[in-house]
Amino acid sequence: MAIETAVFAGGCFWCMVQPFDSLPGIEKVRSGYTGGHTVNPTYEEVSSHTTGHTEAVKIWFDPEKITYAELVEIYWEQTDPTDAMGQFQDRGDNYRPVIFVADEKQRQIAEQSKAKLAASGRFTDPIVTTIEDVKPFYEAEEYHQEFYKKDPTREALEMEQRLAFKLANWQQD
Repeated sequence: MAIETAVFAGGCFWCMVQPFDSLPGIEKVRSGYTGGHTVNPTYEEVSSHTTGHTEAVKIWFDPEKITYAELVEIYWEQTDPTDAMGQFQDRGDNYRPVIFVADEKQRQIAEQSKAKLAASGRFTDPIVTTIEDVKPFYEAEEYHQEFYKKDPTREALEMEQRLAFKLANWQQD
């Protein structure tokens, strides 16, 4: 079994773990920081908007059980792809939506998926989620890991906002 990785940024990493964590074929999901210029940043440094990093999740998966394309589709359902400077109540460059691709195959899948979403007509605003080469991923402090299990009440409030967005914007044709 050859495990692959996917890295997605879509606002607060607390909300990005749970949708992937329990799927068949997912080996591990970790919260962290990526895309910036500071080595081994802390949460406080990333929150200061001086590191260039965004909050993200790194997902280890078995491609024979779940494909990268399926993960990208799940990613779109967790984000507002029309908001370049944050997600929902989380504002700032450290919450920008990014799909970080590991190779040309992932880039092609992500680009095709983004184009399909843009052509779907589901959003009146343009899709602004960027697709960038993977950068070093720094795991967040342990208290950020599996947050949805540690603080289910706060996680439920975060997820409620995302669900309201989905209901308002992901109307099927």
